[in-house]
Amino acid sequence: MEGSHIKINNWLAPLSWLYGVGSDVRNQLFDMGILSSKQYNIPIINIGNITVGGTGKTPHIEYLIRLLSPKYKVAVLSRGYKRKSKGYVLAQSDTPMELIGDESWQIKQKFPEIYVAVDRNRRHGIEQLMSDQQTRDVQVILLDDAYQHRYVIPRLNILLIDYNRMITEDQLLPAGRLRERVSSKNRANMVIVTKCPRDLTPIGYRVVQQALHLKPFQSLFFSTIKYKNLKRLFGEGEMSLEQIRKDNIHILLLSGIGNPQQMEQDMRKFAQHVTPLSYPDHYYFTSKDAKTINRASKEMPKPMIIVTTEKDAARLKNLKGLDETVRDNMFVFPIEIEILKNKETTLNEQIINYVHKNS
Repeated sequence: MEGSHIKINNWLAPLSWLYGVGSDVRNQLFDMGILSSKQYNIPIINIGNITVGGTGKTPHIEYLIRLLSPKYKVAVLSRGYKRKSKGYVLAQSDTPMELIGDESWQIKQKFPEIYVAVDRNRRHGIEQLMSDQQTRDVQVILLDDAYQHRYVIPRLNILLIDYNRMITEDQLLPAGRLRERVSSKNRANMVIVTKCPRDLTPIGYRVVQQALHLKPFQSLFFSTIKYKNLKRLFGEGEMSLEQIRKDNIHILLLSGIGNPQQMEQDMRKFAQHVTPLSYPDHYYFTSKDAKTINRASKEMPKPMIIVTTEKDAARLKNLKGLDETVRDNMFVFPIEIEILKNKETTLNEQIINYVHKNS
């Protein structure tokens, strides 16, 4: 466990204590049935975390889409964080990103054949997907980031934990980044430790396993990031990661994500010179930011390209004020996940068996 991204603000510990009391009371109300949870007669898989931001939910959701969509009609339901709309919205191929949020827009663009919907009220969203004429043939619903949304009981609850920010070493908000206590991991059926180094040793696996101390019914998997060729954001064309290394290309790393440090570490595996330009998670770029990006790119040594994430690309695509040189040299860094320890078949079988059993 690297724990390199953990920063604890000890002076905020009293507020964390109060936050923990509130979280405990809420969970107890659900456990006692005072706050009601509902289960639906359709396979529902939740992919969530107990850490604020940056555990890799979107690439893991995409993994499940690739696994399930050849056999089942899949829907992804999210709250649509920071979208400029309210209520239930079913994404179409031409739905503006602002109405459904960057992550939902990204998924719909990559998988146009599935249903993508947003609704802050997950129950209402599920019921809309199941009853609407357009989507009533849905067979599997993937809930994005609903681990704390206990009004819905998913038949399969997948908890993601960042290897670089292990929950056992973190603290509750606001001193740390935990949304609820570590013990809430016990609600998960399956735990995936994400962003692991590809060369994680057997001892490393055991250290994580012992630290998490999972229940016998909980399955534990490890995933790592698989890098794809860079793709131009504006126009067609790709650039291989090997070309960056070979041509000693300088990188301006533009991001508005929850964990930019991880992306910077990843990029440094391929580029000798990386200059980060970071914004808050889900940040909406403005014309003022366009000027900052233009200026930063001019100051970079050449040869130079600008690299951003798929999630940021959704918010940069229509940004006005970018210089033509910036547009010509802006690339997206696509990623997928890979299951380590030769456990991909086991993971896939568990998920498919669950869906088949509950269909």
